[in-house]
Amino acid sequence: MANLPLLLVADGPSALGVDSYQWVSIAMLVLIGVFVWKKVPGLITGGLDNKIAEIKSQLDEAKDLRAEAEKLRDEYAAKIAGAAKDAEAMMEGAQREADAILEKAQADSEAMVARRKRMAEDKIAAAERDAVAGVRAAAVDAASIASRSLIADKHGADADKALADEVISSL
Repeated sequence: MANLPLLLVADGPSALGVDSYQWVSIAMLVLIGVFVWKKVPGLITGGLDNKIAEIKSQLDEAKDLRAEAEKLRDEYAAKIAGAAKDAEAMMEGAQREADAILEKAQADSEAMVARRKRMAEDKIAAAERDAVAGVRAAAVDAASIASRSLIADKHGADADKALADEVISSL
């Protein structure tokens, strides 16, 4: 009997003739039974199903957002390409306009040079005419002075009377 307490301690505690490992097994079966009775596996699977559905909806939303983002990216790429074409067209138009302005300025400057040349030629011609007129006037003055002095020297009062008589008789 001295060995009996040692035996009880060595096997572990027991109650109602059931060993400790059997009590653990019974407790586990009761716990599993309560879980099944309270429908805990359904709650767990329902929670997991809800989580799966939520994740699936988030994935669908992400796909929609991605499709929308790709659509916006394509739209903006098209806008950028259009803007580049517009900018190129604007540059070409500005170049044509600048060339036209340059040609007009060149034509205007050539016309102005021609006009100024004509004006200078007209001034030179006018100065020549004035000079010729001045020379003629001086020649006329010189000729009239010379003719007066010749007439005064060679023509006297008798010649004037004869000339006046001749003019009167011809009338």
